[in-house]
Amino acid sequence: MPHATTKDGVNLYYEEAGSGSPLIFVHEFAGDWRSWEAQMRYFSRYYRCITYSARGFKPSAVPADPAMYSQAHARDDIIAVLDHLKIDRAHVCGLSMGGFATLHVGITYPERVRSLVIAGCGYGAAPSEKEKFQKECEFAAQQFEAKGAETAKQYALGPTRVQYQNKDPRGWAEFAQQLSEHDWQGQANTMRGVQMKRPSLWELAEDMKRISAPALIVTGDEDDPCLEPALLMKRAIPSSGLVVLPQAGHTINLEDPEPFNRAVLDFYMRVETGRWASRDSRSTASGILGFRK
Repeated sequence: MPHATTKDGVNLYYEEAGSGSPLIFVHEFAGDWRSWEAQMRYFSRYYRCITYSARGFKPSAVPADPAMYSQAHARDDIIAVLDHLKIDRAHVCGLSMGGFATLHVGITYPERVRSLVIAGCGYGAAPSEKEKFQKECEFAAQQFEAKGAETAKQYALGPTRVQYQNKDPRGWAEFAQQLSEHDWQGQANTMRGVQMKRPSLWELAEDMKRISAPALIVTGDEDDPCLEPALLMKRAIPSSGLVVLPQAGHTINLEDPEPFNRAVLDFYMRVETGRWASRDSRSTASGILGFRK
């Protein structure tokens, strides 16, 4: 079973497909390496694709020590997989928890990224929601510890997941089944260490302004907790574009794989051909006509 080992000794399971420019997928809290199957099949026609399970998500190792889970660990684990595969620079594509990790890689390791796709990123990121979000995370962690499978069923039917169930009941059932196979202590440790303690996106606004790698922000228009954060990132990252998928929830790469894949492939084609540009500063002028007094 292929695995990469992090600097602190955690084994991370990964899979590869295809050849060409490297592209690594980073999954969300409710997913694992399997969450990107629709993208692995599609993008491996054109790219060397890598998917892996984060620490705490089988078949990767599930450290018992809660201190081994943090946003910094999630960020650095992406680099650990790239290092193991001897990849200097890669396109990095993450959803939700993986989107946060992708953003942090872009901020901390700009020399390692060819581009960033930051999807479904932002839940609990508003400063006014921080205390509420942290309480929800602790409650969720306790529920995963006490009622693992039952909690997973509830999590799979959250207000930003029902869109997937309504559009594709069979696909959603597979997603829910995979979530039910997770390690509950790993879920609790991840919830407390990565989700609950990560910095707000608003705290990272100045850091985002220094990102120069091409960036695509993708969100569903019914993923309410991620809409304002998506606009924040669009306005802060000079090299970014924003795609909003209609009548879509949080699990957008699975819920709407065709429009998601098309948007991301178009982005990659523009990046690879040097046609993805940073925002023209003239477009940020105040007023409709841009007159300056």
